[in-house]
Amino acid sequence: MSVDPSPAKLVADLVELLTVEQSREGFFSGKAQRDGVGRMFGGQVIAQALQAAQASVTDGKQAHSLHAYFLRGGEEGPVTDLSVEADFDGRSFANRRVVASQTGADGKTRPILNLTASFQRPEEGMSHEATAFPDVPPPEDLRSDLELRRKYVDEAGITGPTRDLMLKPRPIETRTSDKLHWMNAEPKPPQSHSWFKAAAALPDNPALHRAVIAYASDFTLLGTAALPHGLSWMRGELVGASLDHALWFHREARADEWLLYATDSPWSGNGRGFNHGQIFNRQGQLVASVAQEGMMRKRKV
Repeated sequence: MSVDPSPAKLVADLVELLTVEQSREGFFSGKAQRDGVGRMFGGQVIAQALQAAQASVTDGKQAHSLHAYFLRGGEEGPVTDLSVEADFDGRSFANRRVVASQTGADGKTRPILNLTASFQRPEEGMSHEATAFPDVPPPEDLRSDLELRRKYVDEAGITGPTRDLMLKPRPIETRTSDKLHWMNAEPKPPQSHSWFKAAAALPDNPALHRAVIAYASDFTLLGTAALPHGLSWMRGELVGASLDHALWFHREARADEWLLYATDSPWSGNGRGFNHGQIFNRQGQLVASVAQEGMMRKRKV
């Protein structure tokens, strides 16, 4: 019987995965997922591209936003090449443009993601928050999503690769206060609330914490657009893929402390779903905002 890796091992592997290596000026490589097979998680390539951009800014400026377009599905097996262009370096702001590419089995290298990140030197400024903290149970009162997935796959009789994917141990622990798209087939309003944090302590590196938040920001978003339709990828009823992803960092936050991810989908149509996300800390402060549009189609029988 195989033994699941410990939370500390899962998080150590995540830190290694998101640690990019520089080969020469403007060129980095992102590691392949350990024992990875199949399609790469979108949050991985976003986080690796952000890490490459952050590594190229060395004058104290911090990432405050990123905008990314997914071009092709990446594969978990190969390394990811990350080329960084320094498009702007000013006194207060800087901008980096990253192209993430992979080499396929045919030997051809193709871009899988374009990302632009903006950086700012920390400064004091006028401050306000007009977003209310959602009224949801604290994470201590909720069951882990892994526990819920174990119960679900047994009750639904899910087998094969889908079961393996749902029960795969993850470096990010999540606890959901709503029913997500895979939990049942009952249509519901396009809103969800999930707590998340790294499953073990992370190093005291603010850039790494931003990268882990970027990684986790790809959770639940497109699934929120599926909620009003009562359909799920896990039940084989939908096909989909992220098209673009935008993230704004409002304040520093630790990704190994509980953060609340509130998502909503104001629109879907034309084979696409549009989604918002807001990330809060335990004090109810807005940490980050997210927007994403994805391709979402009903699977043809």
